[in-house]
Amino acid sequence: MQATVRIFDPATRSGSVFLDDGSEMPFGAEAFDAGPLRLLRSGQRVNIRVEGDAITVITLSTFPLPG
Repeated sequence: MQATVRIFDPATRSGSVFLDDGSEMPFGAEAFDAGPLRLLRSGQRVNIRVEGDAITVITLSTFPLPG
């Protein structure tokens, strides 16, 4: 699934994304750490994996989702 970064806090490695339907979904440090990223910027397109109601992996849209 793809989304757009709304906000990212490098100190906590967490933030939120806008899904393509316009809804906002938060992600925690665990989801950020599951991918190969160092930083995200508002407006970047990302790939996400959602399990249940939580984002478990976030990475740039040009990178494949791990595992």
